[in-house]
Amino acid sequence: MRGLSEKSVIVTGGGRGIGAAVAARFGEEGSHVAVWDIDTKAAQNVAASICDGGGQAAAITCDITRYDSVSAAVAETECHLGPADVLVNNAGWDVFRPFLRTKPELWEKIIAINLRGVLHTHHAVLPGMCERGRGRIVNVASDAARVGSSGEAVYAACKAGIVGLSKTLAREHARQGITFNVVCPGPTETALLENFMAESGNPEKLAEAFRRAVPMGRLGQPDDLPGAIAFLASDDAAYITGQVLSVSGGLTMNG
Repeated sequence: MRGLSEKSVIVTGGGRGIGAAVAARFGEEGSHVAVWDIDTKAAQNVAASICDGGGQAAAITCDITRYDSVSAAVAETECHLGPADVLVNNAGWDVFRPFLRTKPELWEKIIAINLRGVLHTHHAVLPGMCERGRGRIVNVASDAARVGSSGEAVYAACKAGIVGLSKTLAREHARQGITFNVVCPGPTETALLENFMAESGNPEKLAEAFRRAVPMGRLGQPDDLPGAIAFLASDDAAYITGQVLSVSGGLTMNG
């Protein structure tokens, strides 16, 4: 895709699942990839794989729930790869639990990872993009934000918050050369989904319910997401901002 070669790209939660697939895709496009993850070893493995393929990447340990950790990760990224041209907010976490069976301590953890962490990364990366007059931010939300999802009340609220944040920032920065868009996966076969389904008490039944709900008849795979994300980060999407794209096999068909 146009305009991705030699661009500095941050991928949060880049050590596994969708994040690892996204980081690999940017590496293939010739981008310089900062693989951010709280799991240092996982980030190192993904970065090493990109470098082994002839690309350029750096593993950056980051806890997005802490603003100081995010600020340090931005500085380390700039040291290794230059200022960020693209930010992909992918990191996330959830458990399956009906709302009335949850407690405030769980809400806090879900909010800290899925919403506050995204606020941190935007706040740390955006000033530099504004100074340079260019930037692409792609936020990974969820179809749960668009239509709800039983057992994911707080997670869905956080992801809906990301949609609202993205649309608002798209308006605030539209004339500064910075775009903000959202990609919403449906149920995707990752470690996060496995853990989520295990909490349900009957993971096989839940997986089958997910498959039946998807018109294409299968769960998503991590490799289903990178193309859409890379497109929104590319020059091919320069006139697209404030939009939400579901990549979910037709699970939601919003107009």
